[in-house]
Amino acid sequence: MVIEQESLFHDLMVKLDMEMVKEETKKALEAEVSPQLIIDGLSSGMEDVGNKFAQGEFFLSELIWAGEIMKEAMALLEPHYKAVDRDYVGKVVIATVEGDLHDIGKNIAISMLRSAGFDVIDLGVDVPAERILEKALENKADIVALSALLSIVQPYLEDAVRTMRSSNSGKKLKILLGGRIVDDEKAREMGADAYAKDAWDGVAKAKTLMSKKTE
Repeated sequence: MVIEQESLFHDLMVKLDMEMVKEETKKALEAEVSPQLIIDGLSSGMEDVGNKFAQGEFFLSELIWAGEIMKEAMALLEPHYKAVDRDYVGKVVIATVEGDLHDIGKNIAISMLRSAGFDVIDLGVDVPAERILEKALENKADIVALSALLSIVQPYLEDAVRTMRSSNSGKKLKILLGGRIVDDEKAREMGADAYAKDAWDGVAKAKTLMSKKTE
């Protein structure tokens, strides 16, 4: 029964069937199915969606839709899930930097990071460097993930990384950058720990950064 339930949610996510995911989630919760089991099924489905995207079988529109499905499912699960103890892979504070209002990529990354077992605190868009550092330290984050799409906000992105690195406590944070104005080389030059080319790559890089923290 447990395997069947998990497989059901996996398959519905891969089929990108929003309405059925919501309907079956409600039914499962009414039947007192473990929220963790539902999330495990959706997460494994999300992983397959990410693989299909990486292989060119799915496109950005499918990835965005999968993120929306995960968001809707988590909204239903959250009241039940908060009561369940969970061991997180790590804690991520994520934000779009000051001057930039884009959040589609960030929101996909949030859904995928959460489905991969990360505790994610979303600060939103147009967030000043000082607030990012403040919230990262306040929440005892392991990773700060910064998104920037507009070339005109590169100085703000550089300032955000510099702000993290100039703080004694902030120096311990792992910094992950994303967005089309950055690449691996620029991320290194800015002093970040890693660059993610997309949300799926962001999950892989976040896992790598966490493994380095525990070495």
